[in-house]
Amino acid sequence: MTLGSVSFVGAGPGDPGLLTVRAADLLARAEVVVVDGPVGAALARRAVREDVEVLDARQVREADEGGEAATTPSARARATTRLVTRAARAGRRVVRLLPGDAATFEGLAEELLACHRASVPFEVVPGVSPAVAVPVYAGVPVTTAGTGQVHVVDAARDPQAAAGLSAAKETVVLLGLREEIAVSVRALLEGGRSGTAGATVTSGGTTTAQRTVTAALAELPGLLEGADEEALPGPLVAVAGPGVALRERASWYENRPLFGWRVLVPRTQAQAGGMSALLAEVGAVAEVVPTISVEPPRTPHQVDKAVTGLVTGRYEWVGFTSVNAVRAIREKFAEYGLDARAFAGLKVAAVGGVTAAALREWGIEPDLVPSGEESARGLLEDWPAYDDVLDPINRVLLPRADIATDTLVAGLAGLGWEVDDVTAYRTVRAAPPAAPVRDAIKNGAFDAVVFTSSSTVRNLVGIAGKPNPSTVVACIGPATAATATENGLRVDVLAAEPNADALVAALADHGAALAAAAAESGEPLQRPSERRVPARRRAR
Repeated sequence: MTLGSVSFVGAGPGDPGLLTVRAADLLARAEVVVVDGPVGAALARRAVREDVEVLDARQVREADEGGEAATTPSARARATTRLVTRAARAGRRVVRLLPGDAATFEGLAEELLACHRASVPFEVVPGVSPAVAVPVYAGVPVTTAGTGQVHVVDAARDPQAAAGLSAAKETVVLLGLREEIAVSVRALLEGGRSGTAGATVTSGGTTTAQRTVTAALAELPGLLEGADEEALPGPLVAVAGPGVALRERASWYENRPLFGWRVLVPRTQAQAGGMSALLAEVGAVAEVVPTISVEPPRTPHQVDKAVTGLVTGRYEWVGFTSVNAVRAIREKFAEYGLDARAFAGLKVAAVGGVTAAALREWGIEPDLVPSGEESARGLLEDWPAYDDVLDPINRVLLPRADIATDTLVAGLAGLGWEVDDVTAYRTVRAAPPAAPVRDAIKNGAFDAVVFTSSSTVRNLVGIAGKPNPSTVVACIGPATAATATENGLRVDVLAAEPNADALVAALADHGAALAAAAAESGEPLQRPSERRVPARRRAR
């Protein structure tokens, strides 16, 4: 049996975008990922394929100890390495995902030596350290022109290590939980550090849950000890030093226009990836609620015949109007043992950039993408008329959904083409989401909802009810907005162009306008969910 390998990979402070290129490459090829706790598991789920086995070492250790985790770093390392080496000996590629920088992980040395003793090949990939990443995400550079030195104190291991760091020009970064950091701050003050100097403490660093509190150093212990777990969940990063004075001007991450917004994305999980990434760039947390389920046609005869026609030269053009259509034809090709080479000699059209990207991922470069509006109408404006001299074949294949409109078919017929409008997949309404999600939608726990088609409006209202009036409603185009209005929703945001980029940009502009209005009025900025009126009160 071929021996596997183990890669010890630093996961960074929390933002998946801070994974190193090497870390992302190893995760993409991993067969087993071993993590510690829910944070690592959540990151692994976003970074690896669905078929990868994700094992939580903490849960395995607790099971081995009869419900109690191993109490020392060495014992924890031994329990974890048994899990890691067992998978590697079975010939599997294992990624041991470590929080922060792998090079500074407590217990790394023991796990490396265990792999050496087991003759398992291993490597170590350092990661971005929370000690430097979290402060700069909070707008606090750890080095400035006046900074003499930077000291990092692990308050969980030795909170008193901060006692001698009294120089005002030195930056002190404290890592740990609330009580541990409070002890370290008191040690700083007892060592002579000025109590009036500014300090920050950040929870959820580099994620959209990030929250930073600024206070005088002397006030920090009381603030930490008085805060509950929900207000400042650990682990935390605290900073004392010259860079704290720059926070008001250097803060960038928490100043994103939709920072902390909880945005409902009513799409399938497979379709929502691009939208979720765009929302994350402006600071929002996307929560996907599938409103449709994509299923094969009831009888495959029609699409089977179309695929045969593609191969035998029946068509001049193939027009794809959705990612789902690309996926359906690609899956049908796989059944027949075909690949993208079967499109040789065909002209391929895509309704927009997202569909074109799905084709390129398959190895097909579309010949036609609308130069203007990304819709059936926009595609027709650029589609050439049939020319019986230049075009050897006058037939077009349109693999589409069972509920597709006739706009494109009628328009192509008007241009002289004969169209085979083939049902490549069916869309059916998804099952209602879980009760907590339905309650969140109705009670206004979401700050915004983004609708990308009329069907997403109808289906969401059908399976979960209307969003709370406090929820900002953003629509991708006039037709979607009209459907939202017909269903009793107030449309707050309309994209300038019918695509995901423009939709998220318009929502971000709306968020920025709300922030500007709050600043002008002198009122504290509140997200829409913080201004909501509970459904029960409205009903009285």
